[in-house]
Amino acid sequence: MTVLESYKFKSESIPVHVTIKREKKDFTPLYEIKVPGIGMGTKLVIETKLKGELLSSVDLDLSELLDPKRAQEIQAKFYESALALIKKDDSTKNLPEEDMQIIATYLVQHTIGLGDLDMLLSDDNLEEIVINGPNDVVWLYHKKYGWCRTNLSIKDDEEIYNYASLIARKVGRQINVLNPLLDAHLYTGDRVNSTLFPISSFGNTITIRKFSRNPWTVSNLIANGTVSSEIMALIWLAMQNELSLLVSGGTGSGKTSFLNAIAGFIPANQRVISIEDTRELTLPKYLQWVPLVTREANPEGKGEVTMLDLLVNSLRMRPDRILVGEIRRRREAEVMFEAMHTGHSVYATLHADNAEQTITRLTTPPIDLPEEVLDALAGIVVQFRHRRYNIRRTLEVAEVEKNGKLNIVYRWDSKTDEIPKVGSYKRIINLLNLYAGMTNREIEADIEEKMLILDWMVEKKYFGIDQVGHIVSTYYTYPEEILQAVEKGKNWVFE
Repeated sequence: MTVLESYKFKSESIPVHVTIKREKKDFTPLYEIKVPGIGMGTKLVIETKLKGELLSSVDLDLSELLDPKRAQEIQAKFYESALALIKKDDSTKNLPEEDMQIIATYLVQHTIGLGDLDMLLSDDNLEEIVINGPNDVVWLYHKKYGWCRTNLSIKDDEEIYNYASLIARKVGRQINVLNPLLDAHLYTGDRVNSTLFPISSFGNTITIRKFSRNPWTVSNLIANGTVSSEIMALIWLAMQNELSLLVSGGTGSGKTSFLNAIAGFIPANQRVISIEDTRELTLPKYLQWVPLVTREANPEGKGEVTMLDLLVNSLRMRPDRILVGEIRRRREAEVMFEAMHTGHSVYATLHADNAEQTITRLTTPPIDLPEEVLDALAGIVVQFRHRRYNIRRTLEVAEVEKNGKLNIVYRWDSKTDEIPKVGSYKRIINLLNLYAGMTNREIEADIEEKMLILDWMVEKKYFGIDQVGHIVSTYYTYPEEILQAVEKGKNWVFE
């Protein structure tokens, strides 16, 4: 057996120990999770005695329990009651206070939460958590090691259904024999998909895509090699001057993460409207930001709010910038390009494997836009995920010229793992000449200046979204202060 890595994290007050290891003949690593102080005897007491007593001791009706706005308040009530029960129970009353607090949190998670899944949701190294059925272990996708088996399992289909039903009720949805598919999200932002047997042949399933608590920033992406500071500096200049961009790529390539990162370049004195199916974006606190989320119809088929509804409505909210989670349909794309043509800066994502396929998707069914409208878009950034090496890279950066013609400026070289310049930008220079009055020399100097700032942020490890937002906002208002700090290699003081 080879131990690949060991680390610790906290799930609320519960200390969790993780060991990732691989047996000689195993095809996938094992993600082993342990909670000190929670042995088999404690688990048995919780399941057979304490859970029932806790539910009967807290005076709440079902509507209160399912209200996502009161989730933290209700959790606190259950925690207080759980701690009181543990202090009275003969098997736990003589334990140290710290151990009782751990057991109380564990009891609450297994009474009104998602049990062991709640602990996995607290690990920032995970992207996905999946239950394939009661006859298999819980699987997860680790950012560093890819798919891993765990030492956790769900005992039967009923328990999986109970978790899925709890999530559904909290968002006003149902999952049952007549409605065996669920697509919902937790109040934390984590997206949940569930299917019921016999739609899924091996039993009930749950797939949880984790919402990033610490979203990627431009400095993160440069530091991990996803993109170069030169490319980011060009994007920064384009966004500062309100040029619209599209981020495309395949599933899991990091499109939304990239969109989230470059949103940090938006000036703090502008209004931002974001439109998503599920909340994934997190913007710096310095921005005036209104996040909008779609809503599915209720069981009676009423109350649906579509991406198109929100896109049309956003134009009445006086936005300076519009962020669109993903464009899928023609009407959405038409409204988006109409917004660009009427002077709004729009940034969106689209499923396509390269810049050429991006144009093809936009100009063929089901989107099927006329090529003449595409020049409202200044550029396309393509993200790529190399599954074999578990890396994400910016594959291409392209300008969009008249009638949707492309000019590829940067393209990733898989042999050197670099993103060299393969062309020269023309249209962006022309747009900046026209709208910002910048000469070619001024554009080059501005890009070099921004590269210095980005490299300084990476060197100083300013990876927090509010750290990046503070530096960018200060640069727009007091550029000499930032440039002086960069020139002297000084640390930045965040207020």
